[in-house]
Amino acid sequence: MTDTVLITGTSSGIGLTTAIAAAKAGWRVVATMRDTGKAEALRAAAFSAGVVDLIDIRPLDVVDAAAASACVEGIVRDHGRLDAVINNAGVGHLGTLEQETVDDVRTVFEVNFFGVLNVTKPALPHLRASAGRLLTVTSVGGVVGQPFSESYCAAKFAVEGYMESLAPTVGAHGVRVTVVEPGAVASEFVTNVAFDPAQLESFGPYAPQLRNVLDHIGGAFAAAQSSDDAAASIVSTLTADKPPFRVQTSDHARTFSATKLSDLDGSAVQNMTAAWVS
Repeated sequence: MTDTVLITGTSSGIGLTTAIAAAKAGWRVVATMRDTGKAEALRAAAFSAGVVDLIDIRPLDVVDAAAASACVEGIVRDHGRLDAVINNAGVGHLGTLEQETVDDVRTVFEVNFFGVLNVTKPALPHLRASAGRLLTVTSVGGVVGQPFSESYCAAKFAVEGYMESLAPTVGAHGVRVTVVEPGAVASEFVTNVAFDPAQLESFGPYAPQLRNVLDHIGGAFAAAQSSDDAAASIVSTLTADKPPFRVQTSDHARTFSATKLSDLDGSAVQNMTAAWVS
């Protein structure tokens, strides 16, 4: 029987390319997205890759816990098993606390943190049964806190902490847990970040710093990794005999994350990010 993987957030970017790469590797892919009206790009890519028969597109809004549970149970009912989950759905956000509401922060957490839990919770009994894999796409922003990405980084930090804590517990039952940390990836993700540059001056005293950070982000994404390359790293981890807990998808992501992981007093990260805003 073909192994089955559930991937969230597959309408574009890393999710779409990972769905195609996993299908090409022989997996039955249940590709979910909030709005299946946006599935045409995935269908076209599946047709081009010759994997249409291995792609099962289903609607799922990860912030809806009941829908996530129903989706998982439907997969097991229809395909007989669930061997892996790739939590990929996420939302970007630029802002800073004085200039936004706490509810704005909660919204970021609902998708990037609680959305992961909503999908993972009903999946775990089936992953235990199959000795399966649980991969969660976080970000280098889940390792290094970055100016004006406080909410996004905090949610990704939370995901990494949760998965790092969960890994030995479910690992005792054969479930391998991995967090995947891309750096800059050339995809629709940045385009979809809800920030209008015309609103720059609404940041008041922080506007000059935000302008500098936006310039830095633009430079980083000018040399971004392709979503195909990021997907290749994810599928390589999915199929590895002994996948590591933490995976970066590019040399840049490895170098960037290493700054934090070897930074015992925090000074290296603070010196680096302070230069972005000044």
